[in-house]
Amino acid sequence: MPGNLSNSVVPTPDEPSAAQTGRRERKRQQQLDHLADTAWALFEAEGYEAVTMERIAEAADVAKGTLYKHFPVKEALLRHRFHRELREGQAGLAPVIQAEAPGAARLRRFFALSAEWSEPHRRYLLPYVQYRLAEPRHPNDERQRSGLERIFAALIADGQAAGCFRQDVSATVLAVYLEFLYLAALLRWLTEAAPSLPGEFESMLDVFFGGLEVRA
Repeated sequence: MPGNLSNSVVPTPDEPSAAQTGRRERKRQQQLDHLADTAWALFEAEGYEAVTMERIAEAADVAKGTLYKHFPVKEALLRHRFHRELREGQAGLAPVIQAEAPGAARLRRFFALSAEWSEPHRRYLLPYVQYRLAEPRHPNDERQRSGLERIFAALIADGQAAGCFRQDVSATVLAVYLEFLYLAALLRWLTEAAPSLPGEFESMLDVFFGGLEVRA
């Protein structure tokens, strides 16, 4: 009789294979994208405030319970859409940003591009930001992570390596500080306390760099 199968690495019915798990995850992701894209099309056609969760479920051809299982509120659908856009756009952003010198120039370029993206999305950004700030924070929940903190950390680390930024605080910690400064600047613009988003980002970065730039 061949070796002891009980000790072999053979998936049991309760233990799906990696391939099965991968297929399930792809299907789950496709469903999330479908729900978010359906919601986005409705928001654009009918207005964000007018669209209900029931309307989204009907248009997506899913049960309301299925929609609520993945997205408890409309703002969660915005989160999924925006975070996916950021992930998908990173490859195209990289060469544009890296064409600048390490340090302040790269961060300023990133924020200029962010302002360009934010302008046509303005009517959706306030509910999105308010939802993000109100969420209980779960560091290991990837759904909550936009990816901005990783971009900021990489750009700050580049500046530190080039000798442009101070190194007594880690790039990871500085990225967290910058992410919340970014949200504060964005909120000022969204609530009309700041007339220009590019100008608000520049002012915010001036303050941030005042504590970062190497001084003689």
